[in-house]
Amino acid sequence: MKNLIFPPFEYRTKEVDGKMVIFDIIRKKYILLTPEEIVRQHVVHFLINHLKYPRSLIAVEDGIKVSRMTKRSDIVVFNRDGSVFLAIECKSSKVNLTQKSMDQLSVYNQYYQANYLALTNGMVLYICKIDYDTRNIEFINEFPPYN
Repeated sequence: MKNLIFPPFEYRTKEVDGKMVIFDIIRKKYILLTPEEIVRQHVVHFLINHLKYPRSLIAVEDGIKVSRMTKRSDIVVFNRDGSVFLAIECKSSKVNLTQKSMDQLSVYNQYYQANYLALTNGMVLYICKIDYDTRNIEFINEFPPYN
């Protein structure tokens, strides 16, 4: 796998019908190994193995309704009360992160109302903390600790 800003992790891959797949520990199944999936899996393993986020409160490719269309957010970390702690949008390491990428995450967050948002392509990481009372958005340098 490509060297990303996230630490390497142990993973299981295999070939199915001539295509490489990787085992997703959240969805508990093999997923097509695309460049975006590589980034998504690195982030998930980082959250669980390094930051000790609870695996049971992480959803991958969570379906939401946006303007009568079903969209899939990459990674969502829930608070214990079911509200969204952190929503993460992952892109391929070959994709430059643009305002359009952040806009996509912002549209999802109209539904989630997450405490934190993150956008990464595995090479660059943007994280922001949102204060809905003051309508303030603060960019921070690392993932917040999970309480």
